[in-house]
Amino acid sequence: MTLKFTKMHGLGNDFMVVDATDKPFAFEAEQIQRWADRNFGIGFDQLLVVESPTRDGVEFRYRIFNADGSEVQQCGNGARCFARFVFDKGLTDNKEIVVETASGIIVLYIEDNGWVRVNMGEPNFEPDSLPFTQLQQEKYPLQTPLGEIEIGAVSMGNPHAVLLVEDVDQAPVETIGPFLESHPLFPERVNVGFAEKVDRRHVRLRVYERGAAETLACGTGACAAMAVLHRWQLVDDDVLISLPGGELQIRWSGSGEPLWMSGPAETVFEGEVNL
Repeated sequence: MTLKFTKMHGLGNDFMVVDATDKPFAFEAEQIQRWADRNFGIGFDQLLVVESPTRDGVEFRYRIFNADGSEVQQCGNGARCFARFVFDKGLTDNKEIVVETASGIIVLYIEDNGWVRVNMGEPNFEPDSLPFTQLQQEKYPLQTPLGEIEIGAVSMGNPHAVLLVEDVDQAPVETIGPFLESHPLFPERVNVGFAEKVDRRHVRLRVYERGAAETLACGTGACAAMAVLHRWQLVDDDVLISLPGGELQIRWSGSGEPLWMSGPAETVFEGEVNL
């Protein structure tokens, strides 16, 4: 028995995408880990699963699994790949696609230039939304092995901690990333963004993702960086986020408004794997 899949990426953040609209998807974490292995398997940051919806008014259900087999709520780069997959495969003719996720409903738009624009919803700064165990989350001082830092905590459907750095190329991603990812302040772990402000319309970013380590790009991480820096009054409403894998355009006008992300999504190859 074989399983058909599509390999895709958004700015180098890569995915195995599976169509499970006509049959249920049920694999153990160990199986996903084997597929994710870049030496002995397919190799990917996350597995995306397209399922039939469980509620009215949406076209699909969208599930996301990290390389370690854990299921997560949201992925911005994955959402763009999801939209291109269902459109390119003819699973929908709509260029405005309403999708059900573990963190709620999102709307995906196929743009004329081939990019995908995603309504990511309003950033949620409530500590319980991450969860984050402290009430003060806007600029929280925290002791680390490298000294004190300040973080901003926000949920973009998944939890993020963002810190400002002078030079993202020299940021201590491999030290502070895992330290914060599993810190007791974040009971369900957290994604960690290292943001360098170039100017008010340009930010450079690296992200240490929970369950995946540092990746070339993280869509929700870019959104979280925009939300935190905007709240700190460091950036304008329209910001270019430069990640190691490429660039995303993020727009947010502040409290009460949704945040929008635009960027590319590309297919790499099609394949089948033995079960």
